[in-house]
Amino acid sequence: MCGIVGYVGNRLATPIVLNGLKRLEYRGYDSAGIATIHAGKIDLRRDVGKLRNLQNLVESQPLSGTIGVGHTRWATHGEPSTRNAHPHLGGTGEVVVVQNGIVENYLELKEELIAEGIGFRSDTDTEVIVHLIERFYVADVSLEQAVRQALKLLRGSNAVVALSSREPGKLVTARLGNAGGVAIGIGQEEMFLASDMPAILDHTRRMVFLESGWLAVLTAQGYTLQTLSGQAVRAQEHQIAWDPVSAEKGEYKHFMQKEIHEQVRSLTDTIGGRLDQESGAVMLPSLNLTAEIAQNIDRIIITGCGTAAHAGMVGKILIENMARIPVEVAIASEFRYAEPIVTPNTVVIAISQSGETADTLAAMDEAKKRGARLWSVVNVIGSAAMRIADGYIAMLSGPEIGVASTKAFTAPLADLYLLAMLLGQLRGTLTAEQSRYFAIELAQVPFKVGQILEREKSVEQVAKALKEISHCLYLGRGVNMPIAYEGALKLKEISYIHAEGYPAGEMKHGPIALVDRQMPVIAIVPQDLWYEKMLSQLEQAKARGGAVVAVVTDGDERVPQIADYALWIPACAWQVSPILASIPLQLLSYHVAVLRGCDVDQPRNLAKSVTVE
Repeated sequence: MCGIVGYVGNRLATPIVLNGLKRLEYRGYDSAGIATIHAGKIDLRRDVGKLRNLQNLVESQPLSGTIGVGHTRWATHGEPSTRNAHPHLGGTGEVVVVQNGIVENYLELKEELIAEGIGFRSDTDTEVIVHLIERFYVADVSLEQAVRQALKLLRGSNAVVALSSREPGKLVTARLGNAGGVAIGIGQEEMFLASDMPAILDHTRRMVFLESGWLAVLTAQGYTLQTLSGQAVRAQEHQIAWDPVSAEKGEYKHFMQKEIHEQVRSLTDTIGGRLDQESGAVMLPSLNLTAEIAQNIDRIIITGCGTAAHAGMVGKILIENMARIPVEVAIASEFRYAEPIVTPNTVVIAISQSGETADTLAAMDEAKKRGARLWSVVNVIGSAAMRIADGYIAMLSGPEIGVASTKAFTAPLADLYLLAMLLGQLRGTLTAEQSRYFAIELAQVPFKVGQILEREKSVEQVAKALKEISHCLYLGRGVNMPIAYEGALKLKEISYIHAEGYPAGEMKHGPIALVDRQMPVIAIVPQDLWYEKMLSQLEQAKARGGAVVAVVTDGDERVPQIADYALWIPACAWQVSPILASIPLQLLSYHVAVLRGCDVDQPRNLAKSVTVE
């Protein structure tokens, strides 16, 4: 959701900024723009629609300059249009601004500025920022001083970047609240900034990250950090291990397909080094978890949004099963408004692929204020969710570009499984024999995922049978109930088919009224604790004429007699079945969307990193 890329150095800024924006297309946007400074003047290009429109504009009207900033906008205030696209130029023509986030008090600020005689050229909340900066940017005042003064008047979460033709070698960026990250890349006599690391990985892997309430000044010679009150601060420098090549599609048609197939590696990386198969011992040192802490935990709350919340639902069942700790799952966007009851012995676990999801960061802030211990499960190293937590588990999935999450769903499933094991071992609720059993089952998961991926062609055949449907019902029980929710979410996200996930036992309490020949039922039916109950649900759906697609354990002879189509997975312990069951459902959603001609990687109205409330 909105991408920012900035550069200052000795090279032409335009190709660096445009290439960075290209790598941020997965975040979701509806317009794009770029501004550079050359010969003491700000030059601006903006266009609506895809980034290629901006690239074509820049080719016909080139931009010079060795400093610049670019932006991809996801509309919040004002329709998608060229006039509302970022960057926004001030009335004097000396200052230009881009922003991620929302200015909550922009209407009152706008009225105040209009009363001062300021004219507005867009419908956005962002434009008030550039006019406020110009208000304070008088003689003998630096750009960073003016930015600090302007941001003091804003309410809401914002990440802002400003350039001025009066100080043509300087980029100023600041962050207020949880409006998304700002990564600062350190080069040789050049500096970079971006709202997400893949934008600048081609140029540097040395990075620092801006905290809320911080401001950074970037020049070709380096950077300085300060608080919005002007106090100097220091940040930890990170060496990012991600390879920029991993953010390319390679042989695959879409990033989503590539990332589905990368799950053998991402799960291997997630599990490897954290699990001893012989002893069953689990190592999660970054959690800072001791036996004393584990013994004293009275309750766990897992929070996240969308796919992350579904992973948390699986984690609840695993932790309660292995560690015997009561667990609640709270949707992050609701958590801070619910007056949550926590104690110093309550652990709040936040799950976020980007580590910058605004609602999740707000939930973390609320938990911390109330005295809870805070853990996070995140994919992006150095992200806010990682930095503010008392301990964390890294997903180790590598960059995930497709908006619909795949490998960053199965990785936290494995992470939560490991956490459940570790808590069970520290609390004495798992025997040594049980630990070894669970370790072996998890260690086999990457190989079994590979077996499922080898059957992609058969899943594609099922997709052909479903490509014309308008509605779909997903059913699951127990640990796979959340997988029904997740399967339905994937289908609706990328194919725009209305799909709903339900606990299978609830079907007869309402949803069964919808089942007919036009309403297929997709059921997760591995041979687990809930197998016999799921057979009953399949029979009920079949009796009402609904086509049935079932996720089935290899060798099962009963389900294929009922279901019209089978998606096969290898036999496994029920505790790891959600990981395996997710794979064919991801493939099914992907191929249905491709057959329907949908934009798989960038579905309409969606953004990869949701940085506004």
